[in-house]
Amino acid sequence: MPMPIGCGPDHTFTRLYAHIVEEDGAFTVRVRLLNHLNRDDSVWGEEIARTFEMASEMIECLATQFAIVQNCISIKIVMRRYRDGTIH
Repeated sequence: MPMPIGCGPDHTFTRLYAHIVEEDGAFTVRVRLLNHLNRDDSVWGEEIARTFEMASEMIECLATQFAIVQNCISIKIVMRRYRDGTIH
């Protein structure tokens, strides 16, 4: 995943919020990174992944890059159930 919009080498992030949405056979990954101690350090980004595994890897890569611990990561997943056509 490319660097989120507005992200430079001087930024420190402590929280990662991700939203994965299954759409048209792919997965849209939206992320927001922020520093809870300095609200000016906040960026966002969006990328398309071909598979759910790729979407997960994108989030993992950002968490690793900015040393964000697991309990400071929030992920929301919206997937389509093909059996009955409903969204979860």
